[in-house]
Amino acid sequence: MSLVGPRPFPLYHLQAFGPEFQQLRRSVPPGVTGLWQVQARGKEDLGIQEELDSLYIQARSLSMDLIILARTVPAVLFVRGAS
Repeated sequence: MSLVGPRPFPLYHLQAFGPEFQQLRRSVPPGVTGLWQVQARGKEDLGIQEELDSLYIQARSLSMDLIILARTVPAVLFVRGAS
């Protein structure tokens, strides 16, 4: 597990996705925080999660990880987007 990456899904959520996305998610280590948590936290739409996780995996970089980490702190402190 890494600090930034796609959050692990419960098995029943992962099975809702196609095999291509499942393989893409397995290509990177899961993270404690990720793009979905700072961008769309609180939204239950699995399509949005798939889109944001795919975007992160395909464009991941140190600078993107630092931005996500910087945005995680206010998201947690101010409980932004949590339902």
